[in-house]
Amino acid sequence: MFPAILPCGAAGCPGPLSSARPAVSIRASAQAPQASAGPSGGGHGRKRVYMARGARGRLRGTSLRAVLAPAAALALLLATAGCGDSGGGDGGGAADGKGLEKATITVGTMPVADTAPLQLAIAKGFFKAEGLTVRTTTLQGGAESVGRLRAGALDISFGNYVSYFLAHANKALDVRIVADAFALAPKTHAVLVRKDSPVKSLKDLEGKKIGVNTKRNISSLLVRKAAEAEGVAFDEDADFAEVDMPNMETALKSGSVDAVQAAEPFVSAIEESGTGRVVADLGRPPTAGFPIAGYATTARFAERNKKTVEAFQRAMARAQKQAADRSTVVRTLPDYTRITPDQAAQLHLGGYPVALDPARLRRVVDLMREFGYLRRTLDVEPLLVRTGP
Repeated sequence: MFPAILPCGAAGCPGPLSSARPAVSIRASAQAPQASAGPSGGGHGRKRVYMARGARGRLRGTSLRAVLAPAAALALLLATAGCGDSGGGDGGGAADGKGLEKATITVGTMPVADTAPLQLAIAKGFFKAEGLTVRTTTLQGGAESVGRLRAGALDISFGNYVSYFLAHANKALDVRIVADAFALAPKTHAVLVRKDSPVKSLKDLEGKKIGVNTKRNISSLLVRKAAEAEGVAFDEDADFAEVDMPNMETALKSGSVDAVQAAEPFVSAIEESGTGRVVADLGRPPTAGFPIAGYATTARFAERNKKTVEAFQRAMARAQKQAADRSTVVRTLPDYTRITPDQAAQLHLGGYPVALDPARLRRVVDLMREFGYLRRTLDVEPLLVRTGP
């Protein structure tokens, strides 16, 4: 079911839980900069092992709106978590048969469409072919991945670029990006208003309140850039309100916000219910193809485990390439979430880049600089580990 598959790029990925907000919170790819700059602490994340298609039961004949009920969100997210061995550490120990410094690694992930290639690489044995065993740990979001990488609880982790670049800029983590993961495409992120709202464009939202999963993250960043193209300058504090993704439809209905910036599957759910309609598709210019998330590690791990990182990169490149075929992703989603094949087929999916491109990632830094997320520019080139294929 869809609560277990919150796209990251999601308006960012699910973010860290805040004590000022509901205890049960699942939000869809970026976190607040201030949160992502610091560790989230150690501890044990929810771990899962890959399960073959049909191994878990699924809800059938259910609409998008029904499966996104907030009350079910936590249970569904936990339902995707299995059990696995703990991992982490710097590696650099005895090599395996293929000469890898560390043959078993722990990778942070999220039950989102963005990570379909990771699951594909596990299912099709791409990692195994490289002599690599990948154990996955389910995370809340990018801020948690930063903390766990810093603590050595993860070797590599999926997360949004805003969190990683802020953590590096603030010296919270010496980040290295080893693989790209997800880029915006039409209808993966959108601004919606009530169906009966007179608002026709972002310009009409000037002076009104827009719900985003977290302020000062990729959600508000994308909205502000899109609005700029229409001659509107939104203020981060005055014009945005934090609303968890599963609660956005309710917020629209109640009138507590005038619009929401949602990500799939919530875009489709709000439209399907008749509650709202799209007034701005953030997957189109000026933010078309915007880089949302990637896989990162620490500089220390990358230096001490070069062959292991290369093996991970080769396997992920194969998987990302296959994910260019939409049908492959649609078939993969039910394998690691509780959605049915029919429900998976309804989603708008983003792009799965095969190679790291510094020019693409500079778009993230440039936008962060433009809107004050970063005080000074950040050179992404030294952060990229491009030793793969």
